[in-house]
Amino acid sequence: MSGHDRPSAQRVSVLDTELTLRVEERPVPEPGPGEVLVRVRSVGVCGSDIHYFEHGRIADFIVESPLVLGHEASGEVVALGEGVTGIAVGDRVAMEPGVPCGACEQCRLGRYNLCPDVQFFATPPVDGAFAEYVTLPSAFVHPVPDHVSFDAAALLEPLSVGVWACEKGDVRLGTRVLITGAGPVGVMAGLVARANGATEVTISDVNPQRLARAAELGFTVINAADESLPGIVDADVLLECSGAPSAIADGIRCVVPAGKVVLVGMSPNAMVELPVGVIQSRELWLTGTFRYAHTYPKAVALVASGAVDLDALVSKTFGLDHVEAALTYSREDPAAMKVIVRVAE
Repeated sequence: MSGHDRPSAQRVSVLDTELTLRVEERPVPEPGPGEVLVRVRSVGVCGSDIHYFEHGRIADFIVESPLVLGHEASGEVVALGEGVTGIAVGDRVAMEPGVPCGACEQCRLGRYNLCPDVQFFATPPVDGAFAEYVTLPSAFVHPVPDHVSFDAAALLEPLSVGVWACEKGDVRLGTRVLITGAGPVGVMAGLVARANGATEVTISDVNPQRLARAAELGFTVINAADESLPGIVDADVLLECSGAPSAIADGIRCVVPAGKVVLVGMSPNAMVELPVGVIQSRELWLTGTFRYAHTYPKAVALVASGAVDLDALVSKTFGLDHVEAALTYSREDPAAMKVIVRVAE
């Protein structure tokens, strides 16, 4: 589709302030200087999308005006703004959904994920990708090979969370990794850890359906409701992906001296108790993560090479007219890993 024959209007799924979804018609945006226009193909459903739909807010981010959800997105480039190079019309791309200011101290230091003025898809008031077309700066549109599906390209976003977690934990050949939380992020962190050469990857949770899915993917699993992690797992690195206070405390107790603790999952509690004595006596390194930075090239390479199979994580797909069913599907299937909205269908 060229810039001359693309439509002037598009269909968009919109969440209103009453937390009701509707499909409405909006103009197709024009790419500005340095931007590309992308025809959206696949969008993954994230827990944050579900939370906005059910509660209308996450912390201080409140749905105070109509909002388009969806930030795990892929598509094909259909038009280029002035000055864009290195990307061509027709390219299949994954979209990195957080656009930083580029001028603040964190951006200048390369930590653009910590930019206080980042514009992130589907975070009020910034619209997301449950739409037929979106624009993005070309630096945040990442080409993918033709053999990578649009579904997999969309899931490069949560895979990037796993890539960043493993980088923070320095997961490499021979590392023993414990992951607390068998949700999509925990499983993707496990896939990256395994691709990085980790010799042992153990995933714990209290959800038997998700543990069964993780076991199918080849991971050692432990039901933390039945077994106490300390004493049965020794880990060089803990990737804490649940946010549950008990999982954080028990997971830390499994880390060997001089090991690393990476807090990935967002806790519902503003304050969480930590076993400080264990951290100090074992000289553990502890850090948090916030999204990711500079991870998409590695995520693309992992999927393109076959080292990570994201298509195997897709549990169900829906069209743009059925976004509500996509957002509520996990109630029907507790084992669901990733739900995809295929916008073009």
